[in-house]
Amino acid sequence: MKHYSHLHTAATVLDQYKGQQPFGIFLKDFFRADKKYGSKDRKRIASLCYSYFRLGKLAAGADTEDRILLGLFVCTTEPDDLLQAIKPEWNEQVTLKPEDKLLLAAYPFSPAAVFPALDHLEKEMDTNAFVLSHFQQPDLFLRLRPGWEEKVKTELTKAAIPFNTISSACLALPNASKLDDVIEVNKEAVIQDYSSQRVGELLHFPEGFLPGRVWDCCAASGGKSLLIYDQYPQIKLMVSDVRENILANLSKRFKEAGIKHYESFVADLSRPVNPGRSFDLIIADVPCTGSGTWGRTPEQLFFFKEEKVKEYAARQKKIVLHTLPHLRAGGYFLYITCSVYQQENTEVIAFIQQETNLKLIRSALLKGYASKADTLFAALLQKPAGVEEGQL
Repeated sequence: MKHYSHLHTAATVLDQYKGQQPFGIFLKDFFRADKKYGSKDRKRIASLCYSYFRLGKLAAGADTEDRILLGLFVCTTEPDDLLQAIKPEWNEQVTLKPEDKLLLAAYPFSPAAVFPALDHLEKEMDTNAFVLSHFQQPDLFLRLRPGWEEKVKTELTKAAIPFNTISSACLALPNASKLDDVIEVNKEAVIQDYSSQRVGELLHFPEGFLPGRVWDCCAASGGKSLLIYDQYPQIKLMVSDVRENILANLSKRFKEAGIKHYESFVADLSRPVNPGRSFDLIIADVPCTGSGTWGRTPEQLFFFKEEKVKEYAARQKKIVLHTLPHLRAGGYFLYITCSVYQQENTEVIAFIQQETNLKLIRSALLKGYASKADTLFAALLQKPAGVEEGQL
């Protein structure tokens, strides 16, 4: 009976949810309003809902409970009690590849049905591999801060938390890993996606150049600021964001990380701003569709509207044009998105090159779908020497 109860509750949740807020927040509110569900029940119901969303619009005409079962079948790799109770013939085949499971269930794999606006993907993407990656939950990644590498590994081992070493500074952990009582997050290690960590690979400058003044203009949670600080601890850092509460949270995170000397201000970069100085490096991790991270928020596969791509691209171009006047001659501009759409990535870089004097130094589509990680885009550009301050 418990299995059927979980299925019915998940269907009730999904029928009520209309995409008006992040699903994780909606689900917390649902459980807060009805406290009869224990922690295991909540975890199971959430898992069923997320499996449903991982299908995107595949089998969109099917009944909600049927789609939940289909999503569970496609996304699980181990025998499941609910499948055994309702679809035992599927439960016997859970080790098949997702596309083979879909064929068995009479819903042939269609990438365009799973992922929206597929024709706008960056050309170098492996479309099938990327779309199929959404049928699994991404990993949790740690960036080990300088000097703490061995201590973090030791503490994780003592706590029996499994991890894979991705690089000398990056570990992959199961997504549900609890770290608060194991390590000092932000001081010893930063929770940061692998592809997001790899953005640092672009920040290699010619001999003799060290960034002095750095502006992280869309700072959000501050992950990129912490990354650049650990690479170049001599920087004079300024951070800004459109939301004051975000900067308050960032202040707490910087304190935990031991960053004491920095400046911050609230900035709406959809209009001109004046930070009061010029910078050697501007980091613009711009607002975007987040389409490279939808493995973590799979409700977007179902609810995302294609017209949003154009809206974000227009906003990104405004941000670029309002920050570049504050880049000094010879300085660098790092443009970042967690999007896989050309309009937000390579097309914005083409716009920058067309509308300004900046020269593209290097760019990378940081593909995480083979590593249970996000996919990001990053490009490093330089303002030529001799361009006057305030000019593009």
